[in-house]
Amino acid sequence: MTSKVAGFFKLLIVAQFVLVATQATAGHHAKEAKSKDIVETAVAAGQFNTLAAALEAAGLVDTLKGDGPFTVFAPTDAAFAKLPEGTVESLLKPENRDQLIAILTYHVVPGKVKAADVVKLSEAKTVNGQDVAITVADSGVQINDANVVKTDIGASNGVIHVIDTVIIPAS
Repeated sequence: MTSKVAGFFKLLIVAQFVLVATQATAGHHAKEAKSKDIVETAVAAGQFNTLAAALEAAGLVDTLKGDGPFTVFAPTDAAFAKLPEGTVESLLKPENRDQLIAILTYHVVPGKVKAADVVKLSEAKTVNGQDVAITVADSGVQINDANVVKTDIGASNGVIHVIDTVIIPAS
């Protein structure tokens, strides 16, 4: 009987150790994910390669790696692919840098605006100075004509909301 009790306590101690180790590891991974800035988070997601290339061409990588906080409505690679043929290639040329900056900064709102707050707004002022329209319907949330397909991707310096269309500011 004593050996069964001793065995039970050993098992209990091992189980507790495993539980604590698992929680510590999970907490460490949560910190790792949270320690990535907006650019690193977008690159790690694997669906924002065109956005990353555009940020590089526009010279905005360091800005979005800064303290922020920023809210980025991030178009996916598929969103960029919906643009007319040749548009992305043209925007990435050095002579079109100002236009590219205007488009990219139109996707960024100062501050950390989580989805629960976005849905309370009808518009938001972007970093480029123009407003984006925010529409909330049963079918979901739209930023101008772009559907928000994923929300609240946390980063150390803000939050990313994924959109399915590149939004273009007024000229």
